[in-house]
Amino acid sequence: MSSKCWKTSDFDYELPPDRIAQTPIEPRDAARLMVVHRASGHIEHRVFRDLPHYLRPGDILVVNDSRVIPARLFAHKPSGGQVEILLLRQLNALRWEALVGGKRVRKGSRLLIQQGDIRLEARVVEELSGPRRVVEFDTPIGPLLQDIGHTPLPPYIQLPLEDPERYQTVYARVEGSVAAPTAGLHFTPELLTRLRAQGVLLACVTLHIGLDTFKPVTAEHVAEHVLHSEWASVSSETVQLINQTRLNGGRIIAVGTTAVRTLETAALRAAGIKTSLRHASAQGEKLSDTHQATVWRPITAFEGRTDLFIYPGFRFRAVDALITNFHLPRSSLLMLVSAFAGYELTRHAYQVAIAEGYRFYSFGDAMLIL
Repeated sequence: MSSKCWKTSDFDYELPPDRIAQTPIEPRDAARLMVVHRASGHIEHRVFRDLPHYLRPGDILVVNDSRVIPARLFAHKPSGGQVEILLLRQLNALRWEALVGGKRVRKGSRLLIQQGDIRLEARVVEELSGPRRVVEFDTPIGPLLQDIGHTPLPPYIQLPLEDPERYQTVYARVEGSVAAPTAGLHFTPELLTRLRAQGVLLACVTLHIGLDTFKPVTAEHVAEHVLHSEWASVSSETVQLINQTRLNGGRIIAVGTTAVRTLETAALRAAGIKTSLRHASAQGEKLSDTHQATVWRPITAFEGRTDLFIYPGFRFRAVDALITNFHLPRSSLLMLVSAFAGYELTRHAYQVAIAEGYRFYSFGDAMLIL
């Protein structure tokens, strides 16, 4: 099947509701780990703390160190109507792009936030598509979010989260995401110590995850979908570590789809290619619906926004292996995994995961694709 004719329905599947993990597993590294070998199609069933068995001295784990902000605010109109605000992206000191839920919230609407002794006012200054709005606060709210905000959980998680830190990775440090890079939730400090002692390196990139991580692709044809851009960064120190690792024969193991998108953006920029599959395929690359070995290219440092959308046919340049969770049907995340592992192998792995009782989505189990 050509990558140019993928339909969104090709990435659909039926998931029993009881397979959706509602709470994080304890301890973190007790989650199950499906190991998928791309070359042979072989699948193994392990637990996440077994990860060191599959990594070698000289390999490098690349993690997304973005930290989830308490971006969910509860407000009300002067008339008393309740309004929920989900902050998506800071535009300047006072203005944020946000999802605003509530009836008749239009340009000029005033919204009041009261939390203890803190009282704020916000005004809708621009209407964007759907429920998206640009909201201007009467004071910078960044320093106040820990006091007035709540952790935004995906809509499929129905139970309250007792400890907000369980929706953060243990290495999260750069605030800015509205959803966690969930593949990293399985790591514990002890597991990271074991990996370092084994000679596995660790490097950080940053991508602040936005709303699109929750959303299914709605276009009929995959190529018609456009991702909203997200802010990402790869430091010169990380670039040096990654490039040297590859020159020494080590593997680049991305922890999560956001780490993949960040690294592949850096590789495309280094090659002078804009971050779109259509542009890359126009360069005359052979496209396929099965996985392809990474054609490695050195990466360069960058800081800026990326809208890179990866689906089957994409030529990987920076990533050799991937740790990821089990994703929603019709999601861009599932399409990325299908591009990396191959479409048929990914579908088979998901069928096996359902049959074997794996837990899905943000608090679910993990997959290691080698």
